[in-house]
Amino acid sequence: MNKWVVTVTVMLGTLASALLGSIVNVAIPYIQGAMGASIEQITWVSTGYLLSNTIIMPIIALLSARFGRKNFYMFGMAVFLLGSALCGISWNLYSIVAFRILQGLGGGILIPVAQAILREVFLKEEQGMAMSIYGLGVVLGPAVGPTLGGWLIEHHNWRWIFYVNLPIGILDLILISLFIRDPDFLVREKSKIDYLGLFFMVIGLGAFQVFLAEGENKNWFASPYITRLAIISALSTIFFVIRELTTQNPAVNLRILKNINFTMGTLLGGTLGMGLYGGLFVLPLFLQNLLGYTPLDAGLAMLPRAIAMAMVMPIGGRLFNRLGPKPIVGFGLILVVISFFQFSKLNMNAGYWDIFMPQFLQGTGFGFIFVCISTSTLLTIEKKNLTFATGIYNVFRLISGSIGVAIAATFVDRGTNNYYSLLAKNVSLFNRNALEYIAKVEQVLGLPHSIQPDMVTKEVLNKLVLEQAQMLSYNHVYTLIMFVFLASIPLVFFLKGLKDVEIDESGT
Repeated sequence: MNKWVVTVTVMLGTLASALLGSIVNVAIPYIQGAMGASIEQITWVSTGYLLSNTIIMPIIALLSARFGRKNFYMFGMAVFLLGSALCGISWNLYSIVAFRILQGLGGGILIPVAQAILREVFLKEEQGMAMSIYGLGVVLGPAVGPTLGGWLIEHHNWRWIFYVNLPIGILDLILISLFIRDPDFLVREKSKIDYLGLFFMVIGLGAFQVFLAEGENKNWFASPYITRLAIISALSTIFFVIRELTTQNPAVNLRILKNINFTMGTLLGGTLGMGLYGGLFVLPLFLQNLLGYTPLDAGLAMLPRAIAMAMVMPIGGRLFNRLGPKPIVGFGLILVVISFFQFSKLNMNAGYWDIFMPQFLQGTGFGFIFVCISTSTLLTIEKKNLTFATGIYNVFRLISGSIGVAIAATFVDRGTNNYYSLLAKNVSLFNRNALEYIAKVEQVLGLPHSIQPDMVTKEVLNKLVLEQAQMLSYNHVYTLIMFVFLASIPLVFFLKGLKDVEIDESGT
């Protein structure tokens, strides 16, 4: 089978699934208005999708072996399409959350299976190129999603963010039926299913995703509900790990984590997911809430990151074969650290180029990192374990992304409150700078000067202090993400390239 035909086939599904993860975020305020939901309720439109994504990914290998990978892949695309169509016609909050969960079950199948297929159809010396193609779908989807979502909402309505997937999915379903085949090494197994392991996994991952989604709204561990979720998640995860390492036929083959190269690559992939999704969460808020961008303008302003990724990923794939992962990932991490440092210095007067340059640097760094990590992580995995490995790799990246968003949301919210209290102390009649600013405000508004500022002046001052507090909280989040990437640099030295794998193989 022609590898390029297979590549186009699996990348259509990958792009559709990755795109939907970010395109919905732009539409959340519009869906909230249409459904008459509160802010806390509407978050389940995103949480439901992530929850089902997280639960299905680790058991893809189990289900592929039981039903055949091609059949299971087609099932995933069909469920994804059905969920998309139903989300578009949903009539209330409960219906759209239920359909998003259904959609997430299908979408969670597409990305790991696509990665495993690409890893198989390309030769070992072509793995860098294969993962650069895969990365274009996984990383560009979240990058382009806000722009496309803003355009669809502005020119149509929020329902079109779901309908846009239908023609892509139908075409991909036809291509899967024609061109995807089960590999020879895949053995159809009808052995007993590890239901106890699946139970612990579903409870552990499910509770953890809800913990992340609801934590900030409930004030984290100040809430007994959130505390119980954390305990349930921790205990279920411990029981799951013990079960999977001791049973003969585990639902998820955790033993592959003994492969140091795979484990370190997965950790770095998680770091990438945390920073990427945390940054993607914060930047639109900054652009829209403080700089007054529309959703479409905010999406367009975020395009430089996507453009840079698209440019460097093919280059990263070629360089991987020549240089190996260590220098390329290290260089990419340095670029990302510099970009987040630049973001941490932004202010209310930030112009287009102040936003463009850090994003372009960041996109360049992410492009190099993603390709090399995806390639190196799976390089030492046997083909029979690839589907297990891609499931674990992607679910860890997804969970890390959720952690990144939760941390970013918490620091933005609490940072704003803390900085507001700190700044407000300096806005008093005993502060010379404050008195001079009050006089300027009164002059601009045409108000008579008085010792005590009137309500209009107070509102202007309050808005100014709030905006500056928000700005400082965004700076704080970007600084935090910068240090996360800085701390991950030592993990680079554990990654292996083609030459390292050849040495290992010759010695076995």
